[in-house]
Amino acid sequence: MTTTVALLFGGRSGEHGISCITAGGVLGAIDREKYHVIAVGVTREGRYVQVSDHPTDWTLVDGRAPEVSGDGPEVLLPAVRHSAGEPIELRVIRDGRVEPLARIDAVFPLLHGSYGEDGTIQGALDLLDVPYVGSGVLASAMSMDKATTKLVLTTAGLTCAPGLVVHQDRWEQQSRSVMRHLRESYPLPWFVKPSRAGSSLGVTRVGREEELEPALREAFAEDPKVLIEQAVAGREVECGVLQGADGGPPRTTLPGEVRVGEDLEFYDYGSKYFGKGTIDIEIPAKLPDRVLEEVRHVSAAAFEALGLEGLARVDVFVTPENRVIVNEVNTMPGFTPYSMFPVLWQNMGVDYTALITDLVEQALARRIGLR
Repeated sequence: MTTTVALLFGGRSGEHGISCITAGGVLGAIDREKYHVIAVGVTREGRYVQVSDHPTDWTLVDGRAPEVSGDGPEVLLPAVRHSAGEPIELRVIRDGRVEPLARIDAVFPLLHGSYGEDGTIQGALDLLDVPYVGSGVLASAMSMDKATTKLVLTTAGLTCAPGLVVHQDRWEQQSRSVMRHLRESYPLPWFVKPSRAGSSLGVTRVGREEELEPALREAFAEDPKVLIEQAVAGREVECGVLQGADGGPPRTTLPGEVRVGEDLEFYDYGSKYFGKGTIDIEIPAKLPDRVLEEVRHVSAAAFEALGLEGLARVDVFVTPENRVIVNEVNTMPGFTPYSMFPVLWQNMGVDYTALITDLVEQALARRIGLR
């Protein structure tokens, strides 16, 4: 019997377009003989609609990302939970009538950022007892919040970049004391980051104190909770992680390195997705074997410390002294054929289609619910 999988993408976050591009990649690679695919787009306003499952409809056009328009029939989730282990039935409103759409065995939530990667959609799916790809509510929420991620990882004995959390209301009332603390504790340059946004949205490198105010304004536009971190002198290295098979330890890739050209300050949103600047990616990273293994060890340890499931991409810095410092953990990394996560696994001999199959089968095998 064919397994039916709903791909859920778009969403309310600033990463809506990237989520759509990710969906295009997965739609083009998923094994259609093994899986029947239902494409469900989430508009920027949060409506669920049935959309095209053709991959070419979800690609960059003239440098512009696609978007879920909301023109399709609205998709209705079940109003009540179903029996665990049984498919859930999706319905649509078509021509004013409610009609069955499909019985769904699993959901692949290809949603990046808030209202998707932060535990919210995971909670909604948990309420329906439907299997889904990736981490659960708590692990997703902790990993989405960079400040919480750092707290958990440092408690587990892993090293993260030094810095502090600034809330928007505190900055408005106590900016002088915050600035004094920064000046005394963290040498410039600093990185200002929204605590709960991905894809480097709202991230700014601050080289002078007078640049902090506009950097915070940009970050606060994404999230009222912001991290200010001391910049780490080191190489940007990324490692793909998959949940261990049959309860075994996490599986990791050889790390890859992102090398930015002199025309870029850092690997930002434009360079990640829209070809801005000069980027060179090396897989495996040209590091001593013992350092590559340390990156893999740290990545697996971060995966376990955060209680992750399914997949993750762990981003670290490797300092000139070969210390490994965790930067952040992504529970639903970019998933186009050219994104770092699938390319890292391709280097390990796991092609794009096999990777998708691995993740869906993990979801189907996972225990549902707490009873």
